[in-house]
Amino acid sequence: LPPQMWSSSINRASKRALLAWEKETGIQLVQINGQRRYGGPPPGWVGSPPPASTEVYIGRLPQDMYEDTLIPLFQSVGKLYEFRLMMTFSGLNRGFAYAKYSTQSGARNAITTFNNFQVRQGCAIVVCRSTQKRELSLDGLAASVSQEELEATLLQGTEGISSVTLYASPRQRRAKLAVLKYSSHQAAALAKKALMEGNLRLRGSGLKVEWLHPNLKQKLQLWEETPSSTRAHEDKILAVPKPAALHPALQNVLDVLNTLCWKQRLGTPLFLIKCLQANPNGWLRFWYQVAIPGYPVPFSGFTWVQQDGQGWSGHEEAKVAAALRVIRMLAKSL
Repeated sequence: LPPQMWSSSINRASKRALLAWEKETGIQLVQINGQRRYGGPPPGWVGSPPPASTEVYIGRLPQDMYEDTLIPLFQSVGKLYEFRLMMTFSGLNRGFAYAKYSTQSGARNAITTFNNFQVRQGCAIVVCRSTQKRELSLDGLAASVSQEELEATLLQGTEGISSVTLYASPRQRRAKLAVLKYSSHQAAALAKKALMEGNLRLRGSGLKVEWLHPNLKQKLQLWEETPSSTRAHEDKILAVPKPAALHPALQNVLDVLNTLCWKQRLGTPLFLIKCLQANPNGWLRFWYQVAIPGYPVPFSGFTWVQQDGQGWSGHEEAKVAAALRVIRMLAKSL
């Protein structure tokens, strides 16, 4: 059967029951990026969203069970702010969901009432506090992938990225591992899905993305160190024999900053980049200042970039690193 006919033929009775329930109750479910959502906020909600501590994780769900059964069940112990059911492309659920309550007492009641509750004969579900994981590990990146290139790609293809840290891969020789930190669990979950489905163009082989394991996080923290300093080039702008063409993803970062400044009518950013230090292991330390005509103060700081062959100065990559930091700071202040 063609994929469309095959997926529509799965679990027809439950799908019909769900549609009838939606029509009867007037509840609207929105499906996007592999999850189907009710609320967030629900109809008639006034005020700010409830805190993260009001969300519970629901696991071991029968895959043919939908919101027409689950929402009334979980609504019976407290007012729901949001309910998210993770879905497969065939229309079955992925066996887990998240319920966010309007109060912490609602979340506590759900855990007390429904953990190990049999939603069907022989089907006991798990209900516990949502862990709100926000960090991913991405292993198998090409050794030549720079932090600026990876940040630029993630900035274009995912939302809510707050930091990127690169390490030597503990699993593959001549490869890198990245730790990606997102602003929320939901942003991290959507990024994980996009990375697993290959929606982002990343250089590497055998790429593996998963939630950052505590043991791996501890090991990486022990490895972490700043490149050692050797000779300094104080207040000297290194000559640029021939600027190398920027990776398209890096050029996108500069375009994003220019567009952001244009939309806010701030004018065109002006960059001043100076190389202060060069290490024999290939790392260069730059100072930067970015002046934006319509912004009250310039942005300045330091960044490290790694050399990438002869005739390479690192100025353009340092410029991109500075642009990324300015974008983050502008996003918080505008």
